[in-house]
Amino acid sequence: MIEIKNAQKILKQGINLAIDPVKITIGPKGRNVVIQNKYNFPTITNDGVSIVKSIFSENPLEQIGIDMAKEVAVKTNDVVGDGTTTSLVLMQAILNNGVKYLSRKVNPVELRKQLQIRTSEIIEELKKMSVPVTDLEMIKKVANISAESKEIGNTVANVINRVGKNGVVSVELSPTFGIKSEFTNGYKIESGYISPYMVTNNERLEAEYSNVRILYTTKKLTSLIEILPFIAKMNLVKENQLVIVADDIDGEVLSSIVVNNIKG
Repeated sequence: MIEIKNAQKILKQGINLAIDPVKITIGPKGRNVVIQNKYNFPTITNDGVSIVKSIFSENPLEQIGIDMAKEVAVKTNDVVGDGTTTSLVLMQAILNNGVKYLSRKVNPVELRKQLQIRTSEIIEELKKMSVPVTDLEMIKKVANISAESKEIGNTVANVINRVGKNGVVSVELSPTFGIKSEFTNGYKIESGYISPYMVTNNERLEAEYSNVRILYTTKKLTSLIEILPFIAKMNLVKENQLVIVADDIDGEVLSSIVVNNIKG
């Protein structure tokens, strides 16, 4: 059995073990960290998520602390896409100072309450200080700092400026040298029509539809009962067809769609 005080101490050690290598990368004078890869070359990076993900401990309690730090970094990265190092530095400061207050017999419930109040106040102040990124030059400044390369930063900025704030940007490694950008209008789905009966252009074997309603689902459609309510509400006619995008379409749903399509 491990005493509560000792458990807290080891847990804290794990969190600090994960954050200490990350916090040296923060700011304009931040340094890089070398990550050892067991089956590949070492990686040199200042990315908070990559660094914290590479840290492990043989002590189970320390590992719990490390995993807590990882969760903070991953959640920040998923929600915001940046600021992971800042989140970890804040986590460490709150943890270490919180432990000090608790050792002085401060009420933990009241401490949490005050933290939440101060957090709300800080967020409001940050909102007042924040400057929206609106034009291409501002996007370039942010991208150049983040990429640590003017060439990469300018390319990323031009892409983001072209697709807009609601556009999707993906970055991939290229087998060739240099940086290239490609643009695709619309939405691309790996698979196409599920039945040759959907083909509208027999020469090119393509299914072309315009001015249609779209039913999008991540489910596998096998029962007609699942989609009948939607179809009934849409009051579909030949001039206003329905395109269904689903994980898979099978069974009576597929056969009914094929028959309806043949009948027009």
